[in-house]
Amino acid sequence: MRTLIVTAFVSLDGVMEAPGGEADYRNTGWTFKDIEFDPSAYELKGREQEETTALLLGRTSYEAFAPVWPTMTEFAGYNAMPRYVVSTTLEGDDSRWPATILRSVKEVAALKETEGGPIAVHGSATLGASLADAGLVDRYHLLVFPVLLGAGKRLFSAADKDRTGLKLIESEAYPNGIQKQVFDVIH
Repeated sequence: MRTLIVTAFVSLDGVMEAPGGEADYRNTGWTFKDIEFDPSAYELKGREQEETTALLLGRTSYEAFAPVWPTMTEFAGYNAMPRYVVSTTLEGDDSRWPATILRSVKEVAALKETEGGPIAVHGSATLGASLADAGLVDRYHLLVFPVLLGAGKRLFSAADKDRTGLKLIESEAYPNGIQKQVFDVIH
């Protein structure tokens, strides 16, 4: 079975919306506003590209990434690996960044059963929460930023579900206040 990893930039209060400057969110770009850049804090991001073998996105993140990521040399690994988009409304993939469209969480569960290495979920707040609620997430790669954002899309849903245990397998704090937290989900 393939490992499903949800990777996210997240505020201390659990918001993950618009970390890089996406439009229509009042705190857009919060990962770099008033937080000193420290390249060591992003080591995990480079490692993810080397270790994962497929990318899984929700429709909104896919539509935001497709016009931009193919031209970014720092994402060469992601641009070369298979991509999957979970959407019930997307009619077709973007020819600039081709992807296979999955229509349900059940299809993601089937993808996990195939041969291959880890699958990374980037951005995709709604999808990540749905996958967690369905018990499909195996690991979290979190960069927690020293900021409280209040409103915004959150990493976890508010669903009333049974407790999920996590095991911290890696952590580090950086001088700029960012914390790396890597958790395995206890199934």
